[in-house]
Amino acid sequence: MKLLELLVDHSSGLSISAISQKLALPLSATHRLLQALVASHYVKQEGFSDRYVPTLRLSAMGLRLLASTNITQACQPPLDELARHTGELVRLAVVDGEAMNWVAKAQGATGSFRYDPINGQDVPLHTTAMGKIWLASMPEDTAIALVEARGFDNPLVGPRAVKTVEELRRAIRVTRKLGFGLNEQESEIGLSAIAMLVVDHNDPHVVLGAVSIAGLSFKLDRSRLLSFVEPLRMAVQQISLLWPVRAYQARDTA
Repeated sequence: MKLLELLVDHSSGLSISAISQKLALPLSATHRLLQALVASHYVKQEGFSDRYVPTLRLSAMGLRLLASTNITQACQPPLDELARHTGELVRLAVVDGEAMNWVAKAQGATGSFRYDPINGQDVPLHTTAMGKIWLASMPEDTAIALVEARGFDNPLVGPRAVKTVEELRRAIRVTRKLGFGLNEQESEIGLSAIAMLVVDHNDPHVVLGAVSIAGLSFKLDRSRLLSFVEPLRMAVQQISLLWPVRAYQARDTA
């Protein structure tokens, strides 16, 4: 699984020696794993470069999972409405164990300058509005341990990102007090965002995911971000009512 994740993060491909080095595996073991993945059509080797790249079989699997839970189908209308209201990018992430993943979005910006990333990535926890509000919902030591396990360096680290445990503790406490997460050029230069949690309608202690509103910082100063608090709160409450995971889990255990 780590090999697959590595290749997804390097979609242009990696050589067998690079994979071996990055995973600290012997070349022989790396070769066996790659051959098994090639045989099952999750990975292919490019003839002109000999690099290994992931196939779309992984994407298809993820899409089948999302379709079976009805998450995106159920939650897309309120995401679309929030995007229209704010004129910015709205994203939905779901909690999956000790990670949070972006699964759906709605673009409200219509100009030539807009932020529009792809879905399917893990949410960096200490540099994003979504990540920070999720961390703030946990016991502080648990949140710190989760970030330390991943490290303070990741592909999305902006100029204002927290870089130490003490800075992270302060950020978590401020976020908990606010009741929403803010990202002001912490994940990427020139990007700002605000996020709130989606909690289980029947048990507010169970976090299901988060919704964020994000855009370019020159348009979204602090006052503009704060103007999104109430429409964002209404959207996450609506999504909590629509959330299909409870029924999906109940069906699995029946």
